[in-house]
Amino acid sequence: MSQQPVLKNRRTLLERAEKFISEIYFTDCNLRGRLYGDSCPLESLASFLSSKRITFTEASKQNFAPHKVGDTFGPTWWTCWFKVTLNIPDSWRGKEVHLLWESDGEAMVWRDEQPVQGLTKEGEKTSYILSDCLKDEEPHSITLYVEVACNGLFGAGEGSMIAAPDPNRMFSVQKAELVVFNREVRELLTDFEMLIDIVKELGEGEQRGYQALFTVNEMVNLCDPCDPSSFSKVHSLAHNFFSQRNGESQHNTHAMGHCHIDSAWLWPYEETIRKCGRSWVTVIRLMEKNPEFVFTCSQLVPGTLLPDSALCQERPDAAFQLRFFNHEFGIHCKEFWLPDTFGYSAQLPQIMQGCGISNFLTQKLSWNLVNTFPHNTFFWEGLDGSKVLTHFPPGNSYEMKGKVEDLVKTVKNNKDKGRANHSAVLFGFGDGGGGPTQLMLDRLHRVRDTDGLPKVQMSSPDRLFSELQADSALLCTWTGELFLELHNGTYTTQAQIKRGNRQCETLLHDIEIASSLALCQDGTFQYPVEKLQELWRLLLLNQFHDVIPGSCIEMVVEDALRYYEDIRRDGSTLLHNACGALGSKGNSAGVFNSLPWERHEVIQIQDGAGKPDLALVRVPSIGLSPVKDTQPGTQVSVSIQADGTILMENGILQTVINKDGTLASLYLISANREAIYDSCYGNQFIMFDDVPLYWDAWDVMDYHLQTRKPVLEVVQPVRVVSSGGLRGSVSFTLRISDKSTITQEIVMDAMCPYIKFNTEVKWAESHKFLKVEFPVRVHSPSATYEIQFGHLQRPTHRNTSWDWARFEVWGHKWADLSEHNFGVALLNDCKYGYSVHKNTMTLSLLRATKAPDANADMGTHHFTYAVMSIRCTPDTVPWNAFSISSAAVILETIKRAEDRKGALVVRLYESHGSSVTATLCTTLPVREAWPCDLLERQDPTQPAHITSEGIILNFNPFQIVSLLLIL
Repeated sequence: MSQQPVLKNRRTLLERAEKFISEIYFTDCNLRGRLYGDSCPLESLASFLSSKRITFTEASKQNFAPHKVGDTFGPTWWTCWFKVTLNIPDSWRGKEVHLLWESDGEAMVWRDEQPVQGLTKEGEKTSYILSDCLKDEEPHSITLYVEVACNGLFGAGEGSMIAAPDPNRMFSVQKAELVVFNREVRELLTDFEMLIDIVKELGEGEQRGYQALFTVNEMVNLCDPCDPSSFSKVHSLAHNFFSQRNGESQHNTHAMGHCHIDSAWLWPYEETIRKCGRSWVTVIRLMEKNPEFVFTCSQLVPGTLLPDSALCQERPDAAFQLRFFNHEFGIHCKEFWLPDTFGYSAQLPQIMQGCGISNFLTQKLSWNLVNTFPHNTFFWEGLDGSKVLTHFPPGNSYEMKGKVEDLVKTVKNNKDKGRANHSAVLFGFGDGGGGPTQLMLDRLHRVRDTDGLPKVQMSSPDRLFSELQADSALLCTWTGELFLELHNGTYTTQAQIKRGNRQCETLLHDIEIASSLALCQDGTFQYPVEKLQELWRLLLLNQFHDVIPGSCIEMVVEDALRYYEDIRRDGSTLLHNACGALGSKGNSAGVFNSLPWERHEVIQIQDGAGKPDLALVRVPSIGLSPVKDTQPGTQVSVSIQADGTILMENGILQTVINKDGTLASLYLISANREAIYDSCYGNQFIMFDDVPLYWDAWDVMDYHLQTRKPVLEVVQPVRVVSSGGLRGSVSFTLRISDKSTITQEIVMDAMCPYIKFNTEVKWAESHKFLKVEFPVRVHSPSATYEIQFGHLQRPTHRNTSWDWARFEVWGHKWADLSEHNFGVALLNDCKYGYSVHKNTMTLSLLRATKAPDANADMGTHHFTYAVMSIRCTPDTVPWNAFSISSAAVILETIKRAEDRKGALVVRLYESHGSSVTATLCTTLPVREAWPCDLLERQDPTQPAHITSEGIILNFNPFQIVSLLLIL
């Protein structure tokens, strides 16, 4: 150390060290200014502009025109290819030589027809290493190609990151030259940076922070930026500090390179493919130089390992990805790795376990707006009691940079101190891709075991969870859903995506059932394996957490809606073919029921002249029936009252409809109960102001509830459309504003226990939220909502901050508010946002956000129901393939087994929250029945119990049971 005593003014010493490595101040004489040595211009730079994303082979054949640094190119989403010719000076022999490249577009370097390096200024990747140490035998004259996407790491938002893209934005290359890179300077800069950060992060109360301060000050004293011979002594000082080790009790961090790439978000699906290429090739180069480096990838495209959003209802079929991993890498994933999703269903633990997954990692609940989640490492218990080991990285990020700040936050924020002594540190640029850098690896290498900081080890998910599991005796358990107290506007944004998702889930569900039955009925029928997989993958792709929530740009919405149309078109053909094989090719109408209970409903058919007509049909569960002309016990009656209201009745329900379409009464005849609350009206449309704090498409804030404005202006008063018989209906039109209207048909069918509201909304609002309210005569402290394979309850009061944070919640096809022996259910065909406060049930209908899609939800919306009819001969005998003895058990899926011909897989779940024994009856020729997991792996030790009545099954509350049926 120097002979002079070190001054104790912390601020001056700290700022002195900061200025010594500053990119802004004193670069003429500080260390940062020596990072690059000599430089020389490129031999030539030429470019070619394409409106499409083309291959390297195609691009290399184009005519390239001379290009100057600073010239602009574009517009947004185009691609500019550069041909770079360079000649490295012979005098740079023995030097590290880089191509320095700075552009506001994302770039990929191609060399010898291969991708070799991603370059993204926002991702701190601005140089490509041409040579680590230039030798005479190396080529000095080189031609490279650089593919530059006309978008940044986070798209091209106009004015802010999440704003709608600027379609006319132009891009440029700000720097393109050859430079000598001073590796020793880079190493010293990292030493300085880490020590300075230790000083700042440990603060004035820690002795270790002052040791770092005095060390870095002495390093400045010893370092002469103009004299490389001084560098080794300076580096030794830093090394001695970093080598002072921790004790055995210090917290252990498991550092893993990470690169979260949104399947689509502020950029379209097609650009994601290139983001993956730029990121993966960079990671591969890092692995070649750093043998200890471990990299984790959060998902595959298309599809997610498990539902990537709470809004997804599809079967829990992880086979698409798990089979891929098995086939390509020979491994079975044991982790559900989902860093960035807007809430987690209470059924996920059971679904994970059913796929052989025992560990779960996410980070998103650290975004909670109201309440801080109390754990980082814990057991998560699902709806049925299944448990999985769960870890939330305490640093609250899945894109750390390997800095001291990340390590200190990881220890400081750990809410399970004393229970868990291991945590994940996920480092690398994410969301838009990019991933780790060499600098991040160098930072972490410096402080692998440095006193005052947690221990750092390059690790893997398996190693992390093994350590956590081995010391899990004191871990707490969280039961139920992991509800994100933010982004609850995504339950409603982009209504057409929500509608497409719901309809396509139902369609693929029906195709699998119909095809499975046709396979058993018709020996010539070919189960559409490949086409079904293609359609499922398209649907799963759109279930990514910035597509199905509607938090994406307009280009992505257009892609998603096109995929839904592809699924509808091709799926309708598959369903028609399967239903044709189930019946004969006659000309009389028949009905196929894909649900596991008998249905007695009014449907629309065509009469002999091809005109629309109505019929009341009764169809057995999972079965087929001809349309027979039956009459209901009580027909629907519709009458206009003296006060202008309309009374409709079908023997089950009686309702009174006001002139403005609101319900004055909804009366359940058998129970002698009125459902609408005193002096209130049901079916009341409400408008709210909807201006969140920042995340426009994502968030709706609690204060929006203070802006409630009923929609009252009547354009067309209620009038009778259908006067009764099998169906009665009325319609009316309301004006929301001078730009938006609601037209609704209220329908009552014979034998139907509910009233339907077929709605058309012409919507042209800005930052408004449309909902519909039903104040009901029910008092209950909780409401019940359908989720995947079950339901859960949430409070209707706001006693605590946890209750209040659920002012807008998600659900699937229904929400229910019940007291003993009476209740009201709110059903929907394509909505996901609900609110039940006290006795008012609310369904969220439409939002009008402007970022990142300036045109989100503008246009005409329909909320409709549909029943599909098929053709069959008049003498077809009604038959059913499956029935279940207990109303509590739902037969959800019937499909052909993935890896076994002549076998079906059926999936059932207990829906009431009860323990029950049920009998599954089938008319199919089942020879054997075996329990299997969600990956369809048979349990050979426990054959199903088959009796003359059927297959006996035992269920715990909300349990999912899968069976492999050998035909």
